[in-house]
Amino acid sequence: MSSAGEPVGTLEVALAHTARLLDTNPALAIEQAVEILKVVPDHPSATLLLAAGKRLTGDFPAALHLLRPLAVTHGQWAQCHYELALALAAAGSGEEAVATLQTAVRLRPDLPDAWRQLADHLTALGETAAADQAYAQHIRFSTRNPRLLEAAHALAQNEIPAAEALLRQHLLQAPTDVTAIRMLAEVAARLGRYGDAENLLNRCLELAPEFTAARHNYALVLHRQNKSAVALTHIDQALVADAGNAGYSSLKAAILSSLGEYDTAIELYRQVISVYPRNARLRMSFAHTLKTAGRQQQAIDEYRRAIELAPHLGEAYWSLANLKTVRLSNCDIEAMCVQLGRDDLSIEDRFHLHFSLGKAYEDQAQYADAFQHYARGNAQRRATIRYDPDENTEQLHRSKRLFTMDFLAARHGWGCDARDPIFIVGLPRAGSTLLEQILASHPMAEGTMELPYIVAIARELSGPQARDNAATYHEALANLSAQQCRELGERYLAQARIHRKDGRPFFIDKLPNNFAHTGLIQLILPNARIIDARRHPLGCCFSAFKQHFARGQHFSYSLTDVGRYYRDYVELMAHFDAVLPGRIHRVIYEQMVNDTETQVRALLEYCGLPFNESCLRFYENDRAVRTASSEQVRQPIYRDGVDHWRHVEPWLGPLKLALGTVLDAYPAVPRFEHDTD
Repeated sequence: MSSAGEPVGTLEVALAHTARLLDTNPALAIEQAVEILKVVPDHPSATLLLAAGKRLTGDFPAALHLLRPLAVTHGQWAQCHYELALALAAAGSGEEAVATLQTAVRLRPDLPDAWRQLADHLTALGETAAADQAYAQHIRFSTRNPRLLEAAHALAQNEIPAAEALLRQHLLQAPTDVTAIRMLAEVAARLGRYGDAENLLNRCLELAPEFTAARHNYALVLHRQNKSAVALTHIDQALVADAGNAGYSSLKAAILSSLGEYDTAIELYRQVISVYPRNARLRMSFAHTLKTAGRQQQAIDEYRRAIELAPHLGEAYWSLANLKTVRLSNCDIEAMCVQLGRDDLSIEDRFHLHFSLGKAYEDQAQYADAFQHYARGNAQRRATIRYDPDENTEQLHRSKRLFTMDFLAARHGWGCDARDPIFIVGLPRAGSTLLEQILASHPMAEGTMELPYIVAIARELSGPQARDNAATYHEALANLSAQQCRELGERYLAQARIHRKDGRPFFIDKLPNNFAHTGLIQLILPNARIIDARRHPLGCCFSAFKQHFARGQHFSYSLTDVGRYYRDYVELMAHFDAVLPGRIHRVIYEQMVNDTETQVRALLEYCGLPFNESCLRFYENDRAVRTASSEQVRQPIYRDGVDHWRHVEPWLGPLKLALGTVLDAYPAVPRFEHDTD
């Protein structure tokens, strides 16, 4: 080769050499491309190589200056559009980069790197399904193995069973093929088998520690299993390898938010939004974090901006309505009705709009219209989920049969003896956030969030086939040893530790659904406090019915289902009152509203906390709150919500029927058919 200032041999040789230099010395590649262009002015390939060199050396404006006209002149040249997309992304124009990548793969579908880049962008934007398809196309066009090609094609077509069978067959013959392992992990993740996906990706990274895309997948799977602390270490490693990847930064922001690191998460979201300023879903995620951190007006502004960008986005309207302190206007109502008239509206947008209209009409005291929209939204949501109330009732009866006085007495002294946790259990919308805010205003107790760790332990004990064998969980509980109970209690405390920021001696876990695992809590943390937050059955159940929950709470989308669930809950807690007298402290919401100080004093006494006036001024506490009541608990207690359900009582017949004697007896508890003497 001659000096850098002289092109080498023929034009083709010179271009090939310049292309190789891009990988090792982009500055030298720039010099070589410039010399080629002196000899052959405006040569497309040389111009493309010069632009790539400019991008790789950080001169993004110069790269774009070269590439934009080139892409116009050579509109069918896929590689040019791909390089333009890379430059756009590097310059922070993420949305234009996405559109340009889509052009590139349309012109030439067999560009695996373009598909991978597109998948990364779509992941950053939260478009999971589209990202999965782009990733599958990347695999499809980046391998020559016939079996992997067939499996990748099946993945791209969402033919999951076929893809799984092909991948398992391939891995029998090539067990260390990291590409195939990652693909099988993708299959497991799409099926919701996150534990399997975690194990596969862990093996993938053992074999190929520098496989950054697999590490990102690993962090995502860990995050989805609420293993956020470990997920954070892996997404940080991915960012070291690819610092400019907005998808990685977006995931890190979500992980930090789940860990209560809101300020850092907010800053990361700002950075990602600067790359995709017109993406409505990203702005909505940002707004969720702002709301949780107590930055209400900023959250409102972001929700409004999301609606401007995507007027059909029902979740953005619902997020505004769900602030509780915001009233949607007549203009909002008209706009939502227009969107509901569209034929191309997704079911998710449709039911979110119905829930939002229900809240808007309820705020205007138009209760018939409000209930009609709540009913439509719930019916549409119920059709998308699998929930069997009989399974829930059967689980309740298994708990009653297992946790007898004799069973518990035989295990007295088992578990971890720590007194740190204060569990608030019950049904959603029963006042648990209010109780948490009261307790978290005490200098000795720290509020965390609805921690997922008790439920995670229960799922682990249930095993992968729990849905097909409802007895598994209780069999596992019955077979736990004293050492296992202690270890599970210690594990819970270790997992919760990352959420404890203030070093206070007590912390609060207010996941309502933990009531179903009262027996597990007793076995592994026998000294933990358990507070049962209870509200009038009609008030509590209707409040749940009109609330669209971000996840879980599948019982809440039918008046009959929610009534049966409330009845089951009351029956189970009555059982534990009988077999563990005095173990659980019950707070009746209406009594807390009517005589706050007396109830607060009793609550603190049960928790072993001295009375503190700040607990009566809980609304002055500016801590982050993640639940639907986040803005309500920043205000003093008010009576207006106690009997609000009476406005819709004419339509609550199915709920009353499902509640039965539980409604008649409230706040007392009736005798149940399965009670034992």
